Amino acid sequence: MPIDDLWYLTQRGPDKKRLPSKRHGRGKRWRVRYTDAAGESREKLFERKVDADAFDLECRSGVAVEVRAKRETDRLTFAEYAQRWREARESGWATETRRRIPQNLRKHLLPVFGVRLIRSINLTDVLAWLSRLLDDGTPKSSVSLYFGLFKTVMNAAVVDRVIPDNPCNGVKLAQILRGLSRAPKWVPTSDQVLRLVEVVPRRYRAAIWLGAGEGLRLGEVLGMEAGPRCVDYDRGDLHVVQQLRHSPEHFGGFYLSTPKSGSVGTVDLDAVVAEELTAHLSEVGPVEFELPDITTGERLTRSVAVLFTSSRGRLLTDTYWSELWADWREAAGWPKAGTFHSLRHFFATTLMSNGVEPQEVQKALRHANLRITLETYVHWLPKRDRPRGLVGDLLRQASGTGREPSTGQDRD
Repeated sequence: MPIDDLWYLTQRGPDKKRLPSKRHGRGKRWRVRYTDAAGESREKLFERKVDADAFDLECRSGVAVEVRAKRETDRLTFAEYAQRWREARESGWATETRRRIPQNLRKHLLPVFGVRLIRSINLTDVLAWLSRLLDDGTPKSSVSLYFGLFKTVMNAAVVDRVIPDNPCNGVKLAQILRGLSRAPKWVPTSDQVLRLVEVVPRRYRAAIWLGAGEGLRLGEVLGMEAGPRCVDYDRGDLHVVQQLRHSPEHFGGFYLSTPKSGSVGTVDLDAVVAEELTAHLSEVGPVEFELPDITTGERLTRSVAVLFTSSRGRLLTDTYWSELWADWREAAGWPKAGTFHSLRHFFATTLMSNGVEPQEVQKALRHANLRITLETYVHWLPKRDRPRGLVGDLLRQASGTGREPSTGQDRD
């Protein structure tokens, strides 16, 4: 932080003495230049050099009020800034966003960057983090989600002048993820699915069939209710219109929302699945709850006859289900990679490998577009043998019927 003498120029005359400036003898003589708390270049004038020296020292040490906030910013950790960022914005977020963002911060960003000074995070740090996620087998969609959140927070830090630039801007995530297949890492066989059905208690057996026989996601299964809203036995239709979600901060915990990515749809009700649902209703029965329902975009509370509950008749959280699943998976001899979503993969690959058209598989899975279906399950497309010599035979036939045979001599 230089101190300038405004009464004299920096250059000297022939006699080696400093030349007086136009301001010589007028106004305050000494100027201190510094960077304020907002990162702006500022200056302050003093009549005495001793006062200018003292202020310059305070600025350098961070004691001066003018630069104190800047020093605090230099010591700001990512966790501290992320907390400020979230608190300033969450009032405008949707219910699911208010649940998801703090959870992703807590589980996936703070363990890596939380204690780091936010100004110290660089491009290499970000690339190393992404590499670890991919090496650990984190799904591509999750990597994109976590990276997008991190980039958004860092963009805000740039706007707030906490950091000079965003290290995420140098990351070409699409190129990093390119070539990584959507294909599931493990898909159970028919025998493995049946083995799982055998070890799962009667109370939850129909849930397994909804996953394996209809390709439903776990939240969609837990959100199934008795009645025509979800199942039409006469028409043989299964209406996937909602999923059960749990957020302790909102709606008192449990509520109904639309399925993932808005994948609402009506699919064919498999006859075996219909039998299992009928048996479940007879032997276990639904449990009535008053639940908030936001599937229409507006909140309403209604009575819901939920099909799958705990042995005490309570709604199931993801955590409680995971505990049950771990025991069933072990009893069935499934690997750790075997999740409830593996049943959806089984459903899709069974359809695909048995010649069902990809467009029909897309419809059954309620994917947003055919590309997602093909990228995920292309390896299960049945390999049809192409007839050998097909093109040559066709050309030979055309030659024999539409042209005169060659004499082996050139014509004039």
